[in-house]
Parts: sequence; structure tokens; C-alpha cells
Amino acid sequence: MDKSLDDIISSKPKTGRRGAARRTTARAQVLGSTAVSPVQRARAANIAASRTAKAVVPTTSTKIIVSNLPVDVNETQIKELFTTTVGPLRDVTLHYDAGGRSKGVASVQFSNKGDGEVAYQQYNNRLIDGKRPMKIEIVVDPRPASLASRVAPAPAAAQPARTATTARGRPRRGRGGARKAERTPKTAADLDAEMEDYTATNAPAAAT
Repeated sequence: MDKSLDDIISSKPKTGRRGAARRTTARAQVLGSTAVSPVQRARAANIAASRTAKAVVPTTSTKIIVSNLPVDVNETQIKELFTTTVGPLRDVTLHYDAGGRSKGVASVQFSNKGDGEVAYQQYNNRLIDGKRPMKIEIVVDPRPASLASRVAPAPAAAQPARTATTARGRPRRGRGGARKAERTPKTAADLDAEMEDYTATNAPAAAT
């Protein structure tokens, strides 16, 4: 292949449509703009709207996917096309099948931001050999998540020990402050021992 990919794209065969377009233009010049039918006006409006919609693409992309390429196009031709008409490249990768035949799909990485959009505007749907439209897709790299969103939240503070509460949820308190400890009930033997001690202590006083 002596021709570059740009030359292949530019070499469009002449068809009868161009002659018909020239005759239509000449007829419009003679008859005036009123000779344009409503169908032609609607078709022109749809084309303009389609071009405007295609123009709304990211402006910071540096990577594109080129597809529908002829099997005889190689990486050197792709690199030459985009380097000379768009900007410097970082990498060009042409994909092949298991048999070593080109799939007609290539990944192109530009060095400058926004060159992906320029390549899209300039070459998407451009005809190769006058019959094969070249497809350009812009690859948008997702923005990495912030570090703050990736850090786990702080653990909850330790809850203080709960005190004994009433049915209403308030701590029980006596009239004089905190509730006193309950007394252990005494047995009959304890009461008899206390009575004997009391009698022995008060006996001398009673005799006097």
C-alpha cells in the first residue's frame, strides 16, 4: 500500500448523485429558492439537527475507538492519519483475530486532552474508498472516587454503663439521695443473742 489512509479517505469515486445535485442546484438558481420542496427542507433540518447532536461530546477525552477499517489498513497508516491531522499520539493498537487477520478496529490514544473530540468531529462517518464509513467512538474515562468516600466511617463511641432504672427510665433515688443497700433479715438465734447481751449489760445497773 503506497497510499496513506488520508489519501484513501479522500479518493471518493464519482457517482451520478453529484451530477443530479448539480442539476438541482442549477434549477434552484433559475427558479429561485421557492423551488425547494417541503420534503427537502425537512430533510435538511433533520441533517442539521443530527450534526448538532453529534457535536455534543466530551471535550477532555484523549482516547477513541476506530472501527469499520479495511483489513489492509495497518497501524502505521492510522498513526500517520491522526498525527498529521489531529495531534501527537501516545499509542495505536490495531486488533487482530486468532488467525492474524485485522478486525478493522483500532484503539488510538492521543497525548493532548480534547483531541479525541477533534478526531470524532473530523473523521466520524467519513468514507474510505468512497463506500466504507469509518466509525469513531470516544472513550470517556470515569473519574476516580475521592479518598474521603473510600475511607470507612469512624466507629461509634462506647456507650456508658446503664444504671438501674424504673419503668419510666429514670434512676431510682430515695428521699435522702441514692438508694441505700437493703438489710439482711435476722434469725431468731440472732435476736436471742442480742437480748442476752442487752440483759447482761443492763443487769448491774438494775441491781444498784
